Amino acid sequence: MAEGLERTGAGIGSVTIDSQPLIVAVLSCVLFRERIGWIGWLGLAIGVVGIAAIGLPIEWLAVHAARFGNWAATLTGVVDATTAEIQAEIQNELVFGVGEGLMLLASLSMAIGTVMMPKVSEHVDSLVATGWHMILGGVPLFVLSASVETQQWQNLLPAEWAALIYTTIFGSAIAYGLFFYFAARQNLISLSSLTFLTPVFALMFGYLLLSETLTLQQWCGVGLTLVGVYVIGKRHDFGTAIELDTTTSNDAVTLPLDAPPES
Repeated sequence: MAEGLERTGAGIGSVTIDSQPLIVAVLSCVLFRERIGWIGWLGLAIGVVGIAAIGLPIEWLAVHAARFGNWAATLTGVVDATTAEIQAEIQNELVFGVGEGLMLLASLSMAIGTVMMPKVSEHVDSLVATGWHMILGGVPLFVLSASVETQQWQNLLPAEWAALIYTTIFGSAIAYGLFFYFAARQNLISLSSLTFLTPVFALMFGYLLLSETLTLQQWCGVGLTLVGVYVIGKRHDFGTAIELDTTTSNDAVTLPLDAPPES
């Protein structure tokens, strides 16, 4: 993930890594035959749109909307000189590069670990599994860093050491320990949908601690993200309510077979 962030923008990187609830939903359907329902898929779609609005700049969205329009124009055969010029420029640009691929691979790895945790917890405690997860992932990275990098920590300032320690303890060990603990006991899709809130909390702390200003697009993204998480968490209640309403409506318009004829 760190290598992917170095090769792509923070916005597209955040959207790629935070879209893992979609991968968890697909894996849960395939591996565990979990029924999500159209309401759950709707909530996931709203959440993805929300984090895209938060993380992607309006210029990026406008450019790719224009690309989609040019692609549609090609399919319909309506191509003018301007469209052809833009298409030639797009063909020379790598839209999905190495950075995006690494971020998608990191998201896929996290999603696989999430859906595996209920089965793993049947044989070992989830916190112990998280510890091994840290060791098995950290040791190869330590060896690789020692082989290809130099001066890894000699020039770190005290504030940077503090940030590194905080990230190691709270951002990694405790955070992943709690996440996998609940993953072994809670609904995977509802739990993983909470990762949609990562950019929301990032914006909130940036607003409160760094006095950052949120754009209208980002406020709309926050609202959509919260709606998406709420819909995913309440999808079974919504589905039951819709089924009851449909059943009640059908019973109201259907007469019993032995009903007396109208006079």
